[in-house]
Amino acid sequence: MSDSEESKDKKKKAEPHAKSIDPAALEMLQKADAAGISTVFSRVDEMKACPIGAAGSCCQLCAMGPCRLVGKNAEEKTGICGATHGTIGARYMVRAIAGGVAAHSDHGRDIAKTLLAVSKGKVQGYEVKDTEKLNAVAALMKISTEGREVNDIAGEVAQRALDNFNGVVDDELTYVSRAPKKRQELWRKLKLVPRGVDREVVESMHRTHVGVDQDADHLLDQGMRTSLADGWGGAMLATDLSDILFGTPKPLVSEANLGVLKEEDVNIIVHGHEPTLSEMIVAAAQDPEVIEYAKSKGAKGITLAGICCTANEILQRHGIPPAGNFLHQELAIITGAVDAMIVDVQCVLQALQPLAEKFHTKLITTSPKAKIPGATHVEFEEERALDIAKDIVRMGIDNYANRGEVTIPQYTGDMVAGFSHEYINYMLGGRYRASFRPLNDNIMNGKIQGAVAIVGCNNPRVTQDESIIYLVRELIKNNILVVQTGCAAHASAKYGLLAPETLEEAGDGLREVCETVGMPPVLHLGSCVDNSRIMTILSHVVEEGGLGDDISDLPIAAICPEYYCEKALAIGTYAAASGAYVVFGVRNPVEDCKEVVDIMSNGWEEKVGGQLVFEPDMKKILEMVLNKIQEKREALGINEEKERVLLDMAARREL
Repeated sequence: MSDSEESKDKKKKAEPHAKSIDPAALEMLQKADAAGISTVFSRVDEMKACPIGAAGSCCQLCAMGPCRLVGKNAEEKTGICGATHGTIGARYMVRAIAGGVAAHSDHGRDIAKTLLAVSKGKVQGYEVKDTEKLNAVAALMKISTEGREVNDIAGEVAQRALDNFNGVVDDELTYVSRAPKKRQELWRKLKLVPRGVDREVVESMHRTHVGVDQDADHLLDQGMRTSLADGWGGAMLATDLSDILFGTPKPLVSEANLGVLKEEDVNIIVHGHEPTLSEMIVAAAQDPEVIEYAKSKGAKGITLAGICCTANEILQRHGIPPAGNFLHQELAIITGAVDAMIVDVQCVLQALQPLAEKFHTKLITTSPKAKIPGATHVEFEEERALDIAKDIVRMGIDNYANRGEVTIPQYTGDMVAGFSHEYINYMLGGRYRASFRPLNDNIMNGKIQGAVAIVGCNNPRVTQDESIIYLVRELIKNNILVVQTGCAAHASAKYGLLAPETLEEAGDGLREVCETVGMPPVLHLGSCVDNSRIMTILSHVVEEGGLGDDISDLPIAAICPEYYCEKALAIGTYAAASGAYVVFGVRNPVEDCKEVVDIMSNGWEEKVGGQLVFEPDMKKILEMVLNKIQEKREALGINEEKERVLLDMAARREL
């Protein structure tokens, strides 16, 4: 390489930054660096993001381009077809949202298909585990349950769910009725009510084709409608149907990080997003005959752990510990202790297979939708679910003898997980007085200032977990209840922030309420699709009264500090379209598209009461969110000190 070429190569490299605040991750990265092993952490330093595409100034939708709107007067330039910055940025956002919704919706559709097959007795190992939830969902779908068999009800619920995906309901998704009445009316007035998950995704792809919709505001309205098909459709259905099939989560104790792996055991990791597979892997790994088979190969037993949202699914229902979040998938293999990594769909790095070949790990793909060159493919079929799961686990056991050097970082964090919206309702009021009233009252009296959801991914372009942990700690210190899902929840788990001991870091008001109720100040609500639980909780809070009559009135916010994928943008958009203040970290993917930036922040606030904003600085995010919560409290009139009134007996009788 010549000096000039080397100079150019250096310029292409990203600025180095701290990789992680997790000591387990840092230990494995040190091992990787010493061995010259490439990871997502090293590759991100070797490849600088394209500054033109990163800011939304590049359009690649047709063969006349790609068109780059850069240089002097860039905002006034257009693509060859005449597309403005606003059109290009809006098209990007809508397509990203559609991609995220498609991923979550396929997940939900598969759960619905499994439930339908269960109702017909065509699958192995599955059954309806929560009939109470089944009946509640049936009632919401206006399906009669009286005098009917469980599987009969389940079949009709599953078919109605599939209708929501296919778009043959009455031009309005079923779960729109769960939203506050005022929100439903606003969506209908603005024509934002999704008509079917697939229909909205297809229309988004149509509208963003060259030569179709070219009005940024109109395009972004379709982005909101498509995102709502996820938040109040695909994702919400996936959560409810998973609860019906596998059980509605309740609090349980577990631990997290790479230290959950055991040197003397066969270690198997499930990674991805499909609970149908992971449920059967749990059953197979706990089967006495399979455990005896592991012992016959010299192992003490079987340790099962998870990565990403599959980890959350088996954590919240079985207490199976997560080995880490998105950026831990390579690090788990580098321990040398993982005998099999079983993957399905979403967030699975193609780099896993070349890495697995350097160690002894067997990478096994299982979904008909996703293969990785070089990996072993064992296609999962619900009809033989348990048998296939046992075969896969045995493959991991057979690989145990091929281990080399093992280095397991001895770091774990204790946690309590499994807070469904049903359990929070019960937790606040008990079996006979289940209610969100205590939460509303303590927000109104100021002991709890508000609530914030910290959700989403990891991104190697920022320091792993740093902003998530900073924001969690600062928010609870300011008497704000935090709820979490996805990889952000894994981050808090690794540092012990999902344990009751976190009360020591909470403000006096939040601590008093949490101690009284018996809950931690940071609640793990599940996987990324379970952000829909947050929407349901907010609807209950509005219905309970005293904090306005819509989600947009509540002193709440949502933060995705380390996002990296389209699913996150879909989730953030449906939260904003539902009336929430939403802040993303890392970078704004359409920063140069000033019209789009203004619409998503100021325009959406005026139109739907929610905002979607981007801010890479975690301290500024904290300031923005705290200010927004106080702004909402001021608007509700609950920041004023109330005079304490002593009631006499006559007044009590009147109450």
